[in-house]
Amino acid sequence: MRRRAMSFRSAYLLPVRSVIPAQAGMTQCVGQTQDTTAVSSDVEFPPLEIPRRMTAQIANTILRAATLCPRPFIAQHTEILMTDIHTLTCKLQRKNESKIILYVGDGLGGLPLEPGGKTELETASTPNLDALARRGVTGMSIPVLPGIAPGSGPGHLGLFGYDPLQYDIGRGVLEALGIDFELGPNDVAIRGNYCTVDDAGNITDRRAGRIASDIGATLCEKLDRIEIPGVEVFVRPVKEYRLVIVFRAAGLGGNVADTDPQRTGVPPLAPQAEDDASKRTAEICAEFLKQAAVVLKDDAPANLLTMRGIAKMPPIPTFEEVYGTKAAAIAVYPMYRGLARLVGMDILNAGATLDDQMKCLEQNWNKYDFFFIHFKYTDSTGEDGNFDAKVKRTEELDSAIPKMTAAAGRADRDRRPQHSVEDEVSQRPCGADAAGFGNLPLRWLAILWRIGVPGR
Repeated sequence: MRRRAMSFRSAYLLPVRSVIPAQAGMTQCVGQTQDTTAVSSDVEFPPLEIPRRMTAQIANTILRAATLCPRPFIAQHTEILMTDIHTLTCKLQRKNESKIILYVGDGLGGLPLEPGGKTELETASTPNLDALARRGVTGMSIPVLPGIAPGSGPGHLGLFGYDPLQYDIGRGVLEALGIDFELGPNDVAIRGNYCTVDDAGNITDRRAGRIASDIGATLCEKLDRIEIPGVEVFVRPVKEYRLVIVFRAAGLGGNVADTDPQRTGVPPLAPQAEDDASKRTAEICAEFLKQAAVVLKDDAPANLLTMRGIAKMPPIPTFEEVYGTKAAAIAVYPMYRGLARLVGMDILNAGATLDDQMKCLEQNWNKYDFFFIHFKYTDSTGEDGNFDAKVKRTEELDSAIPKMTAAAGRADRDRRPQHSVEDEVSQRPCGADAAGFGNLPLRWLAILWRIGVPGR
């Protein structure tokens, strides 16, 4: 059986979790081009030996890959796959004049409302995205692993090139960083959601009708007065129904399960510690929720709250350390600013609209090598089940692409974007409370997109 050799460069640069299933009758590995028939299922290979010094995580990843790639290939490249991708990337850094824009349409994917119908993306008029698809390289992205629905944090970490399995970042940490709350070593951060409960204590609206941000801020002032012996309590507003809660005390663990049941018609869950170090944290969460129920009892629709992403600040290498690029984030929603801040990106003033974001890009074009531009509203409209609104937001997303080229060209025509990536971090079919786990479309236009040089 003929098989083309996989280049060392490709094997080094792509983590093994990027292995994707091939079409029937094909065996395909990332970085490898093959035109062979599949390995017969009844062919026996010797046991795959995993070196003792390999971490359980890497070992499990390689074993998963073994179900998609021939075992001789995996065994041959085990030493390569063991290499920490960030350590290797640091060694391969080469400074140049290229600029990269990572433009994320959050929740862009979807499903048709009726069998045989069109999705929101298919319905929308997207001439600029279509042009990128024609001129660039398209593919599918798996942010975490096949079958795992990525949350916003893991999904974006995957886009930034960080393994979400290695860097497990809680939503509470991201939200706190997004509102410029400085977290210390004794802090546990929590993302809170105001919700609506009925007289029986069952949740009827997990987002409290998306209350206005000013109402949420007023409620946070009331909750910030809660006192728990031996603990400093901080409550800060984020946006609409979202808030941040921080507990500060020595010895607190950050592994407590969410209290959001992810559905209506049932009561919030009780805080449950997932290890011994977090038992006290769970008790503090329970006491806070008990007092919050009293404070909010007359504030319907926001008459209770749930807790998500209960976590402590983890160590993580910066984006510049890993890739050698000076990076900036232009994101409106706090959590995505927090994620960018976590990996050391500068947080720019993105304003409140996509037009504001484009102006920010133009003003800062010559100061950075890498720009992360986040567009949230394709996700939130899908979350609300508003098909028509998501179509309009998708068209708005598309309309900004010429503005990027124009902004960059006006800022400095000699420094042209040479790489542009347009991606989605998750799928959000209309009406779906949770993100989907299917492969995500990736559009990558490398070198071809140059301001003022048509056809190149």
